[in-house]
Amino acid sequence: MKSERTATFAALGVPAFRLLWLSGVFSFMSIQMQFLLRSLLAWDLTESEGALGIVFFAFGLALGVSTLFGGVAADRLSKRRLMLFGQLVLLLGSIGMGLALATDVIQFWMLLVSSALQGLMFGLIGPARISMTTELVGRERLGNAITLSSLSLSGSRVIAPTGAGLLAGWALFGLAGAYFVSAAIATLSYVLLLPLPETSKREDSPTGATRLARLAVGNPLAEIRQGIRYAMSRPELRRPILTSIIVIMFGFSYVAFQPALVEGVFGLGDRQVGFISGASSIGAVAASIVLASRADSTSAGSILVGLGYAFGVSVIILSGAPNYMWALVITAAVGGASTGFISLVQTIVMRGTDEAYQGRVQSLVQLPFAAFAIAAAPLGVLAEWAGVRAMFLTMGIAVTLSMVVYSMASMGEGRSPQPTASH
Repeated sequence: MKSERTATFAALGVPAFRLLWLSGVFSFMSIQMQFLLRSLLAWDLTESEGALGIVFFAFGLALGVSTLFGGVAADRLSKRRLMLFGQLVLLLGSIGMGLALATDVIQFWMLLVSSALQGLMFGLIGPARISMTTELVGRERLGNAITLSSLSLSGSRVIAPTGAGLLAGWALFGLAGAYFVSAAIATLSYVLLLPLPETSKREDSPTGATRLARLAVGNPLAEIRQGIRYAMSRPELRRPILTSIIVIMFGFSYVAFQPALVEGVFGLGDRQVGFISGASSIGAVAASIVLASRADSTSAGSILVGLGYAFGVSVIILSGAPNYMWALVITAAVGGASTGFISLVQTIVMRGTDEAYQGRVQSLVQLPFAAFAIAAAPLGVLAEWAGVRAMFLTMGIAVTLSMVVYSMASMGEGRSPQPTASH
């Protein structure tokens, strides 16, 4: 691993990755718009924190089921075709929700179906996207590429939720029009995927790990078990993966409850929900730009620990925000810390993973997002029982304690983990 910094946008010098990155920008914009629109619609239909949690639970359950199989698919099938199929389903789903709203037949169960469909496609697209990134840019620029991908996600979160909130609150568009805009943006993402090359499949790799992995060919469940055993047998992979499950499961749930905080606690409207989501994204963009030149350095493990603590503490502070303006500022810090933490977990884990297992290990890295969405349901119940502020406080404490455990485990080895893949 290099100790010097990498140029901030080095990976974008690879033309194929540049196409993948641009496609990701539009895909993330569409997806982020739908996240906020579903939250707004769920709140408008029910005015219940529990309902918000159930919508995210449907997403998380579907993601949890599909992501492990998505990892197997990424190791076996054409990554380009997997992403094309997933993106097509996402844009059709957005059109369907827009039509349901425009014809005034929308019901709460449709939100659950839409959320679950998006979770299924996330599980298919995510492992394929990251494992293709590794093949396109190589391991030397992997951290830079992953951080730039996070930048595209974060940048989309600056524009998309704010735009979705404004469109939803504008009588000319409303929620239906916002869904149709989301579908148009998803179409751009699909078109940009078309020129991508067919990257190599696992069978083409001559490594010993690949030859071992072939033993499970034809049995997806066996391949999933094999990938889990592979990751859990390596402490440098196991520790960040398991820690990220706890951190993201509790901490990242702040995204699901932004409408409850803004509308339920501060008594504001849809536009202010969009603005606070945008504030989170501005923090995430800033963190991604700073980390892009450092993600491949020897200090990445230490930075990961610092960001994990910052994430937990900032969520704790958010629980006590006295007003909306303070919440905006604190949410920006939450967004920066959470995005940086997630990017560095992906970088450290994927750099330490053999080529034969890239898709399946990436599916394990993506699994925490299913956990966060599933956790939103019980957290919603907690919010209704004890209040939204108590829920945010619980989330922040859980994140901070998990980082204490991670730090102690790292100190036991005398260093922060910086794995290098064996080939």
